[in-house]
Amino acid sequence: MTRIVIIGGGPGGYEAALVGAQLGAEVTVVDCDGLGGASVLTDCVPSKTLIATAEVMTTFDSSYEELGIIVADDTPHIEQAARVVGVDLGKVNRRVKRLALAQSHDITASVTRAGARVMRGRGRLEGLQAADGSRKVVVTAADGTEETLTADAVLIATGGHPREIPDALPDGERILNWTQVYDLDELPEELIVVGSGVTGAEFAGAYQALGSRVTLVSSRDRVLPGEDPDAAAVLEDVFRRRGMNVMARSRAQAAKRVGDRVEVTLADGRVISGSHCLMAVGAIPNSAGMGLEEAGVRLKESGHIWTDKVSRTSAPGVYAAGDVTGIFALASVAAMQGRIAMYHFLGDAVAPLDLKTVSSNVFTDPEIATVGYTQADVDAGKIDARVVKLPLLRNPRAKMQGIRDGFVKIFCRPGTGIVVGGCVVAPRASELIHPISIAVDNNLTVEQIANAFTVYPSLSGSIAEVARQLHTRKRAGEA
Repeated sequence: MTRIVIIGGGPGGYEAALVGAQLGAEVTVVDCDGLGGASVLTDCVPSKTLIATAEVMTTFDSSYEELGIIVADDTPHIEQAARVVGVDLGKVNRRVKRLALAQSHDITASVTRAGARVMRGRGRLEGLQAADGSRKVVVTAADGTEETLTADAVLIATGGHPREIPDALPDGERILNWTQVYDLDELPEELIVVGSGVTGAEFAGAYQALGSRVTLVSSRDRVLPGEDPDAAAVLEDVFRRRGMNVMARSRAQAAKRVGDRVEVTLADGRVISGSHCLMAVGAIPNSAGMGLEEAGVRLKESGHIWTDKVSRTSAPGVYAAGDVTGIFALASVAAMQGRIAMYHFLGDAVAPLDLKTVSSNVFTDPEIATVGYTQADVDAGKIDARVVKLPLLRNPRAKMQGIRDGFVKIFCRPGTGIVVGGCVVAPRASELIHPISIAVDNNLTVEQIANAFTVYPSLSGSIAEVARQLHTRKRAGEA
């Protein structure tokens, strides 16, 4: 029987384990924290659970008066406006941890039911490939005992951990990284978020909605520098309107505790103060101390593992998946990399990873969802495409729900009308992007999207309307 050892139990690891076991391999998953990895235990599932609570707060705060909703409280004076009082962050965080742990247990149960073995410990490769093509993996348990496993193939799916600034090391109480925020029992009164990428923007928006006064420190000229510029502009405008202090072109150099406060020093000498500071300055791959280079695995300068489009590393019989590869830090991509690795090694039909079909989402309010080619690709001349953007303000369902911010944008090829990308900024954009993802993945045309029925009224109607406008422009260009 083919023996497969998977080091790391995140989405890339556990999805690979399911596929490997279902295809008849003898699979062992080595993990030190619990299946699901950071995605389930400290990152994706916890953060999105926290954001779900913040989303409810934002909905009431931004639209209840316009929609005619009266929110009762214990205010005795008849002339004082009703309001949402706040949240119990301790209760919120206890729910976050409970759901994350339950999800991890569910994943473990699924993997073991499929026939895979789960070992608790840290794994490392031992030496080069043997003459018979096998690999050795040494597993070190928490008590220091070791066990050596023999594998015909090894998958590395060890993820990453928060990057730290030497002069702003987290203490878990006032200076925090994104894995430590769920230990807070009380809402930060004044939260400084350092880093305006996806993680920083999501937490900044969430804590602002929960009631914190938030300062977002961005070293770039705008929030979400890696996202669609129109989408980032909408979100930054929303942040500022809701009272967030967004500090652009402001690089943080240090953070220190001063009593019950935190002082953050910027590169230009300015000092800002808050009750708490969240450091969201990127991630480091978990590739050190695993014997990778000694085993022939090529690492990039960043420490990420080099892989090809079927998840192979430079070492025969060794594959890698997930954040440790530095390819789109998304749970969906990690899972696909893991599945592809198993399909490839076990000789099943497999399609190489195609990043131009990946859909992603920023869980802010409004959400930002994208798929395929981007505005940056069009602006840089990487692809010739027609673009139409339609504000949600024109959508009847958006008007009914009091939605003011957001848009639908679709990119298509000028000659054929084939859809090559899209961006949606809206509540639940993560759901609305799916029809555009299907179009990109299947080379559908704007005519096909335009001719498909949509419910009236619905936010998805804007997708069909954008497709109709692109079709009209295509016909005008042909004429």
